[in-house]
Amino acid sequence: MGASPFLAACRREPVPYTPVWIMRQAGRYMPEYRAVRAKMGFLELCKTPDAAAEVTVMAVEKLGVDAAIIFADILLVLEPMGVGLEFSKGDGPVIHRPVRSTADVERLADVDPAALGFVADAIRRAKAGLASGIPLIGFAGAPFTLASYLIEGGGSDDYVRTRAFLHADPGAWHALMERIVRALGGYLDAQIRAGADAIQLFDSWVGCLSPADYRAHVLPHVQALLAPLRGRVPVIHFGTGTAGLLEAMRAAGGDVIGLDWRVDLDAGWARVGYDVGVQGNLDPVALFAPIPEIRRRAVAILGQAAGRPGHVFNLGHGVLPATPVDHVRALVDAVHELSAR
Repeated sequence: MGASPFLAACRREPVPYTPVWIMRQAGRYMPEYRAVRAKMGFLELCKTPDAAAEVTVMAVEKLGVDAAIIFADILLVLEPMGVGLEFSKGDGPVIHRPVRSTADVERLADVDPAALGFVADAIRRAKAGLASGIPLIGFAGAPFTLASYLIEGGGSDDYVRTRAFLHADPGAWHALMERIVRALGGYLDAQIRAGADAIQLFDSWVGCLSPADYRAHVLPHVQALLAPLRGRVPVIHFGTGTAGLLEAMRAAGGDVIGLDWRVDLDAGWARVGYDVGVQGNLDPVALFAPIPEIRRRAVAILGQAAGRPGHVFNLGHGVLPATPVDHVRALVDAVHELSAR
């Protein structure tokens, strides 16, 4: 692979301009993606390597971003555990056999990475289709977020069941997290072997925890997951609502710490330390603003990064379904133009 500004930034090396990619860059806001989805369901798309690779590459070509991210879902790794995962239309994911006890934890099947071979196949095909020098990001859901889905049985506003579970039965909680880490270890290894150039860990729900609970119940498991990846490929460690957890997330691991829009990028970077990179952190709703305002906000974030090596520009979370595509493209162009060294 030729020199990639994205990979250089992940390693905190000098770059010709600040690299940018967008979480959920292949998604419902794109007409081309909607056309593919009109022909197949979400899970079918995830499990069809040619189609998953097609939408992965299409997003890069449409937006001009500096990295691709494989089209998949954080919950795919849970399906082989035998929990009855279903993506129901309009209601989001449902776990039909949630985890509510030690016995439920013990019933979970071990995950053979071969059961998720379609993701590795999609990575290989996407790599073949990407322009030279464009790296591909593999990803997984983080242990806490996956455990939350298993315990809640789907989405949640308050994660009461999850937080009550870890307090009521710490032994069962740690056993559950260890099982998830085992599954994720094999899954991420397979993604890297298939050609993923970097990995992002999505801890979308961990912001519901106090710093003390994170340190006691989450941090050791994330460390166990990320330690074997150190030195293999860059790892981006991302969460939302995590302004209170940044130091602990940094301690858990990752070459780049993802910042959501609820924290100023310069303050967040100072807190995690300049010996790691940061990713972010435009509010996804800002992409609904007029393009001059989008450019102004890009200038402000680039100013907070102050040209320091190690900044990957992104949103603070995924692009929203009604976002105008031309506004996303305008952001990408603005970041490249305004950050040129």
